[in-house]
Amino acid sequence: MIEDNLDAAESLQLALELEGHEVAVAHDGPKGIERARELTPEVVLCDIGLPDMDGYAVAKALRREPGLRDTVLVALTGYALPEDQRRAAEAGFDAHLTKPATVEGVQEVMGRAPLRTPPHGLVSP
Repeated sequence: MIEDNLDAAESLQLALELEGHEVAVAHDGPKGIERARELTPEVVLCDIGLPDMDGYAVAKALRREPGLRDTVLVALTGYALPEDQRRAAEAGFDAHLTKPATVEGVQEVMGRAPLRTPPHGLVSP
C-alpha cells in the first residue's frame, strides 16, 4: 500500500492483516516503487494524491517494471469523477476505489489478482 495519510494507512493495514493478508506500507511514491520492486506484490493499493510523485506517475513507473506487469494496481483515492477514473486507467491502474473504501471493496478488487505459486514449494495459508 502506498498512502501518505498515516492514520488511513495504518487502519487499512490492520483491517487487511486481520483478514489474513500480508501488507507492506510506503508513505510516498518513490519508496512505494522501491518496496514493490523488492516484494513483487500481487496487489498495490496506491493513493493518487501523494507528495512529490502522484499516484499516476507511480502506476506508470510500476507498469514499466517487468516483474510487476501482473500486479493488480488499485487507485485508492478521494478523486472520484469520471475524468479521474479515466486518468487512473490510462496510467495503468486496474481498478479505482473511492475513499473511504470499505474492506469488502478492497477485498473484492484484491480477488482479481492472479494466483501465484509460492516460492520453494511452500503452501500459502
